[in-house]
Amino acid sequence: MLSVKIADRNIWTIYQAVLVLGIAYGTSISVLALHMDATGLPKEEMGLLATAFALGIIVFSVPSGWVVRRIGARRAMIFALMGYAVCVTTFPFPRAIAPLAAVRFVDGACSACLWVAAETALLARAEKHQRAFVMSLYAISLALGYVVGPLLSTVIVPLAGTRSSFFAAGALACGAAAIVFLRLDAKATAGAVSGPEETDHEAEAGGARASNALVFWRTKMSCVATFSYGYFQSSVVLFLPLFLVEAKGVPKERTILVTACFAAGMLAMSPVVSRLGDRHGHLRVMRVLGAVGGAMVGSFVLLSSFPLMLCAVFVAGGTLAAISPVSLALQGVVTPRRDLERANGFYNSAYAAGMLVGPPVSGWLFVSSGGAPMLLHLAGMWAVFVVLTFVFAADDPRSRRAARTAATADPESALS
Repeated sequence: MLSVKIADRNIWTIYQAVLVLGIAYGTSISVLALHMDATGLPKEEMGLLATAFALGIIVFSVPSGWVVRRIGARRAMIFALMGYAVCVTTFPFPRAIAPLAAVRFVDGACSACLWVAAETALLARAEKHQRAFVMSLYAISLALGYVVGPLLSTVIVPLAGTRSSFFAAGALACGAAAIVFLRLDAKATAGAVSGPEETDHEAEAGGARASNALVFWRTKMSCVATFSYGYFQSSVVLFLPLFLVEAKGVPKERTILVTACFAAGMLAMSPVVSRLGDRHGHLRVMRVLGAVGGAMVGSFVLLSSFPLMLCAVFVAGGTLAAISPVSLALQGVVTPRRDLERANGFYNSAYAAGMLVGPPVSGWLFVSSGGAPMLLHLAGMWAVFVVLTFVFAADDPRSRRAARTAATADPESALS
């Protein structure tokens, strides 16, 4: 039973809140484009709203770490959830681009604070030997919400219109805040967040807090991983369906299956690869995932059978999407507990930066050179990531290089 493997009730409370929030996200996002189009908003301005959301995440991710440290993860989650509820409920009313962009910016800031708080609490509470597994269930909770939310909107919109989906999302966010308020232990998430055991760097770090530069350097491969995934995800969502329609002759309505297969791959494989990461080394597993997933992305240029394309999408989802919880677990292993909130701030900033940079670059390549070069450049990006996992292999405490470095620094510990 999962509840036996993860005994901490606080972890399950966070999963419940994240699942409800994921449903809220899915409910509102699934009608976002429809609502904006119905209000007559130009398509180029729709893109600006996505940019405003990503900028909100980037600007507030690092300050969110300070907020979590000052008021605790529990309070930060409650305030962020209520802030998101206000934003999503307000969104249907403005007509001009400026107030809409402001709402989306605050939406991104609240989301960043929530993610940093939840991830900090989970990493601090998770036992060292199962951090990737704990974070994989976190990712799955959010992903399941994205699946259920659109289904909920298909019921709401015909009955009450697109506005009601945003109102429902606000109500769900309030429900998630209530779960955190009523069930999450304040002592377990107060201040710097105390957990059952120290991280691998806790003892060597002493009592002093590390500088921001050192925190970032320790977690650089987690940040590179999430930047790459944000870049890839935001690009593929926009341009892979267009490539399939224009270059492969796939009917538009069938491209919906692509998203479903990608999500199915992620849901099926995340717990498996996370356990492998906990057992054999997180960076090593991320290297394999990046190599296999990048190869699947490149294979789209050659594939002509739509069923085979769906299989490739399933594998890509099961590898590239699964990198996220494993990279978070690596971050939890190499970061002292007192620095977790700052590390998670850098992590979410890197993810949003990838979301911000990916679509413009991929769109330029798609327009100027076609879909095949666009996909190959994404495959190349994952190849660069794989190379970096070799260059910085010692960042993973389980790597042979890290073991050799530790033995050199402390020969007695190598003999014990």
